[in-house]
Amino acid sequence: MSTPHRHPSEGRADRRAWAGLAVLALVPALLSLDLTVLFLALPSLSTDLAPSSVELLWIGDVYPFMLAGFLVTTGSLGDRFGRRRLLLVGAAVFGLASIAAAYSAGPGMLIVARAALGVAGAMMLPNTLALVSTMFTDPDQRGLAIGVWISCFMGGTAVGPVVGGLLLSRFWWGAVFLVGVPLMLVLLVVGPFTVPEHRNVRAPTVDLPSIALSLVAILSLAHGLKDLARIGPTTVNVLILSAGLVLGLVFVRRQLGSPAPLLDLRLFGNRTFTVGVLFMVFGSVVMAGTLLLSSQYLQLVLGLPPAQAGLWSVPSAGGLALASLLAPVIARRFRAGHVMAVGVGVAMVGFVVLAQVADGGDLVRLVVGLILVQTGIGACGPLGTDLVLGAVPSENAGAATALSQTGLELGGALGIAGLGTVASVVYRAAMESSPFPAARDTLPGALGSAAGLDPRPAGELVAQARAAFTAGLHVVASVGTGITALLVVGAVVLSRRPPRPGTESVGADRPPADTSARHDRAGVHPRS
Repeated sequence: MSTPHRHPSEGRADRRAWAGLAVLALVPALLSLDLTVLFLALPSLSTDLAPSSVELLWIGDVYPFMLAGFLVTTGSLGDRFGRRRLLLVGAAVFGLASIAAAYSAGPGMLIVARAALGVAGAMMLPNTLALVSTMFTDPDQRGLAIGVWISCFMGGTAVGPVVGGLLLSRFWWGAVFLVGVPLMLVLLVVGPFTVPEHRNVRAPTVDLPSIALSLVAILSLAHGLKDLARIGPTTVNVLILSAGLVLGLVFVRRQLGSPAPLLDLRLFGNRTFTVGVLFMVFGSVVMAGTLLLSSQYLQLVLGLPPAQAGLWSVPSAGGLALASLLAPVIARRFRAGHVMAVGVGVAMVGFVVLAQVADGGDLVRLVVGLILVQTGIGACGPLGTDLVLGAVPSENAGAATALSQTGLELGGALGIAGLGTVASVVYRAAMESSPFPAARDTLPGALGSAAGLDPRPAGELVAQARAAFTAGLHVVASVGTGITALLVVGAVVLSRRPPRPGTESVGADRPPADTSARHDRAGVHPRS
């Protein structure tokens, strides 16, 4: 097991470690960008490849499905076989799959290429963050490094539509997939010289049944949630969700009963770890649901083209990136729990602003609300991640990171499915009296129905549909207000209450000085 980059006397990272962080930061930026950059390319892609509706759904969904499904497995494999090794293998696969996706001759080839991109992304994502934890052993430096990583991850998601719009204005749809090829080449060439290898020499043998259980459970839950959001509850998606839950429970029982589990769920016995994961999951829920509805509001209510709508997301993305970088610095002076409480408090104010957005178009209030929401959530991202990584032994960082990242992915799916479904129910209730079936279903359906009407009834239908959609946004914003209020309470409790004796023993083999510093910065003291 290699030695982390640190000053021999102070335990602080050297310039080589910071260069390695710059290389590792390429991964979260690219993977999150790849989640959203495809959206604007779907119309031209559909014209060229002529996929069926089911194939088009899988082109969009198979990447996040595979990414979420393999995170736990690849995080644990990185602990065993080497995190840098798995990272570089993933980079090579990602580059080749990107080329295959860009030059796909048909829908089937594109679906397979997107699935390979998801698996390759899962090989890289948890291992980059685990390597960051290994390379930066000083608590303050590690907090800043994690802030850089989180800001790159969040920023990639926000700028995806902007990058896609710029590329599609000059090139064909396949260009959106080629963005990652030069970045992966940089990682493959520079990574071996700047990133240390690290693995757990005591890692157990690979548990293939647990891998299969985790993969099928997560894919079933992800697919069921997305299908539920798309068409509402049906026998099929309810059965898929039920199967995912049952298999998930079997997986949990197997892990708790195993002396060498694939994923050590006993980590949740550590309150600091649990609070960090919960912040990441629920932050992802409210963020995903809000971005889903706000992007539609910009295009369907305000009538902005996709590229322009993407540009209006830049201010809030900037606030998120800035907060992600500053929060670890501020946490050096104040307890992390207090900083997180202020962050979610700011997000709560943002949701209150979003709940006041007007029916007929309210760009300023929408943008201000999004800036507050993303800035507040952005402040919690790196601190929550640091709590997770600081609460476990370094040998288990890959598995812990995979667990937190899986929570993020599933939180995003739950935000889209759950909050998206809430907004759809509100819209359909408000449009129940409309004589146009398509208008009763979705706002795009209402706009399409209005296109064939005379100006006066068309204007009335559009106004009614936009008001119904905005009402759904208001309800989702109110739910976000409630969730962030609970997170404020959780952050305050984290800061004030000492852990029960023995609850922090999971990370007992971490060096004592490092553990004490982590808990003190979190506002949780090891003494009872």
